[in-house]
Order: sequence, then C-alpha cells, then structure tokens
Amino acid sequence: MPLSFRQQEIMDAARDAGRVLVDELAEQFKVTPQTIRRDLNELCDRGMLARVHGGAVLASGIENVGYEARRIIAADEKTEIGRLCAAEIPNNASLFMNIGTTTEAVARALLNHRNLLVITNNLNVANTLIQNPSCEVIVAGGLLRRSDGGLIGEATADFVKKFKVDYAVIGASAIDEDGALLDYDYREVRVAQAIIENARKTYLVADKTKLSRSAPVRIGHFSQITAFFTDEMISPKLTQACTQHGVDVFSLTGQPPRPTYSEI
Repeated sequence: MPLSFRQQEIMDAARDAGRVLVDELAEQFKVTPQTIRRDLNELCDRGMLARVHGGAVLASGIENVGYEARRIIAADEKTEIGRLCAAEIPNNASLFMNIGTTTEAVARALLNHRNLLVITNNLNVANTLIQNPSCEVIVAGGLLRRSDGGLIGEATADFVKKFKVDYAVIGASAIDEDGALLDYDYREVRVAQAIIENARKTYLVADKTKLSRSAPVRIGHFSQITAFFTDEMISPKLTQACTQHGVDVFSLTGQPPRPTYSEI
C-alpha cells in the first residue's frame, strides 16, 4: 500500500531532521495529534520509523542518521547529559573521548575543568576543548571521516593503545535491552573497543532514543561500562542489566543535583 501524501511529507521531515514530533506535525498539517499518531504507527509498522516519546525517529538500518540531524536530535537532553557526566570527572584527570554528539556535549561541559589531558579521535571535541587553556589535547591520527570529523581505522586504534587513562567517555549509536552497545561503522568500533580496553573507568553517554534503535556492529557490552549517563532510563531490562553488572546509572529524571568538580 503506497504512502499517503502526509506520510510522505512526514518521512521527508524525518530524513531531514532525524526525528519528528507529534505536536509539531499536527500543527503543520492542521490535523489532530491522534491522526499523526496513526500515521506514525503505520510508518513504524512498515519499519520506516521507530517510535520514541513524543514522536518518532528514522528506523535503524545499516547507515546512521547524518551528523547535522544527529546534532539536532535531543539536543537539550544531550547538553544536560554532558553536564551530568562532566560532574563525575575530576580535575587533574586523563581521559579518552570518542566520536558522538553527546560526547561533544560532555566536552563543552568540561571547559571549566583544570589540568585535563584528553586524547580524542573526534575533531569537534578537540576544537571545543582547545578553548580551555588548562586542557592538553592530543588528537589521534588515522582516516578522517569528513561527515562528522571522526578519525577511524586501524591506525587510530593503534594510537589509542599507546595510552592508559583514568576515564573514557564514549557514545553509541544504539543500545540493545540485553546491554549490547552497537554502532554502524566497524572502523569506528575498533577504535571504541581500544578506548574501553585502555581506560580505568568507562562512562557511556546516550539519550533514550538510542534504546529505540539498532545497528549492525557490536562495540561491547554494559558489563564493560562503569557508569551510564542518560536523560531517562526507559527500559526495565536494561536497568536489570545495569544492576547485574554493577553499572551506576545517572539519569536526568530523579537524579539529585551534584556539584561539578570545577566548582569545588
């Protein structure tokens, strides 16, 4: 059955932004939210979209959403997740930071930290942290992925293995309820695996939309993670996996305010 005109427009909007919201679509098309929800449900049943709270995102396949669209998705939540994670990183620390828009939010939240050593394969992270005069930044070599400023491949992974740091801050494109961390590009995954293996503590940062997606390449498992920073923990199964493996969960919902190390 072909898509209706409105459903085609919804899909175009989702491809442009990576995410669509029920209220915005209802206003755009001058229909009720219930009508939009029926459209989204049908598109989800066809495997074209995946439902998230308040709307839908592009269904996962073998390719990630474009960088600009990823940057827009849950932008406010990523900013707050970045602050939440940065509050758990002390001054005088060494850390890895990998590719991801939420990782970049952590970098922005670290601008007031002192005496940091950051090794990164993310040019956006490097360009952010260079603004902090008390942060030494080391950029890994390797193949530059122009779409998002990420450095990937075997040369990058080999470079990472030269270090042993206090913290790793990593993102993931998708998270399975069984605790599997997933991504799209196996060249990026090799670097992420090297980062996890060479950090004393690993902090995963991801908003709840990652729990509604899938990706074909396995990074690792929650059993390798020290703490998970998110906006809302919406999966009971993943909560159980965190409890089973001793992963600390920091959520924006119900998480008491914590002072940042830069304020101490």
